Amino acid sequence: MSYKSIIGLEIHVELKTKTKMFCGCSAPSLGEKPNTHVCPVCLGLPGALPVANQKAVEATALVALALGGQIPRFTKFDRKNYFYPDLPKGYQISQYDLPLGKGGHLGAIKVRRVHLEEDTAKLIHLGQNTLIDFNRSGVPLLEIVTEPEIKTPQEAKELLKRLQQILRYLDVSDCDMEKGSMRLEANVSVKKATTPGLPEYKVEIKNLNSFRFVEKALNYEITRQGQCLKQGEKINQETRGWDAVKQRTFIQRFKEEAQDYRYFPEPDLPPIIWTKEQLATIKKRLVELPEAKSQRFQKDYQLTPSQAAILTENQAKAAYFEEAVKLGQKHGFKPETLANVIINKRLNLEKYLPAKLIQILKKKQTKPGLPETKLKLAIAQVVKENQKTVADYHQGKASAIEFLVGQVMQATKGAADPNQTRKILLEKLATKK
Repeated sequence: MSYKSIIGLEIHVELKTKTKMFCGCSAPSLGEKPNTHVCPVCLGLPGALPVANQKAVEATALVALALGGQIPRFTKFDRKNYFYPDLPKGYQISQYDLPLGKGGHLGAIKVRRVHLEEDTAKLIHLGQNTLIDFNRSGVPLLEIVTEPEIKTPQEAKELLKRLQQILRYLDVSDCDMEKGSMRLEANVSVKKATTPGLPEYKVEIKNLNSFRFVEKALNYEITRQGQCLKQGEKINQETRGWDAVKQRTFIQRFKEEAQDYRYFPEPDLPPIIWTKEQLATIKKRLVELPEAKSQRFQKDYQLTPSQAAILTENQAKAAYFEEAVKLGQKHGFKPETLANVIINKRLNLEKYLPAKLIQILKKKQTKPGLPETKLKLAIAQVVKENQKTVADYHQGKASAIEFLVGQVMQATKGAADPNQTRKILLEKLATKK
């Protein structure tokens, strides 16, 4: 009997603001002395009153718009009540029924909501003791919730990479998972392929701090749940953690429902009522996002999809390429030639500014190219030494060809013509599937 997996994601992102969400404490950096960025508000002391961070609110609205969502004119904050050591007030200021952003999409996957809340303190476990660092408490935390439409762990991983790139383009967060500024949770359930609708349960997996762990944890959990169903067992709605050492999920607690948190409107914060002028100002901050920029690069500069994808990895690289194209046109350099150089040379963009790059290329114009017989020998050697990359290419990873071109350029000390190299490589790989 075949089974289908149903996956939804909850992505938490620490916003890059100077101060915390509801107080004037400066936002801490990683590695700072514990409990040095604190005040009565983020420590939850009696009588301390919150004031919302305008920059964080605007950044959340910007993300919602970038994902194609709607910004309701009226929104509010709510209290999410639960007791845990990292939450000194006994509740978290979050959003429930009226989030800052509704709807939108990430590719083909719909986004349910985009909302804003405060981060919790950090628990540090030392043997039998647990210490609490309140530096992180109250940092603005953006949450993006997808609909349960993701079908495979691989699709979940690719979607998360895409979102990370968008958020970096918008410059609202570093999205550095090693530093904890982007944290991931996945909801997954399994059902018989012929059963309509969604299952009556979902399992939430926490402690996912890398794209690789997301994929591994989901694969493990889908297998575990499938085996349970085959044996006729009922699967509990629960929260599980991911053990990266044992490569398995483990039970943490039974999952709460929304009513368990006893949400109610935050009495110490007024609702947010947007004006048309305010929303228009935020819309002006929208930038050309990676997918649109990649499509434009392919259309305007005749780049391949893999070239465009590499050159639009981040704003700095894309801007460098366009500046190089602008300068290079005066000297007859084609955009695809400059794209090859930037990609395959792996330039230090700060050291080799576009103007300097063009100067170097002008000096090399008079040098003779590499004979085709020698080029083919170099290509054969590179293919032989990089079989994993060749396999990646045959499995559909288009960017692998650019890596191989780069290896040939390196092996020939830049004497090979990148376009000729790519053409011969494609011909050679087409006969070795």
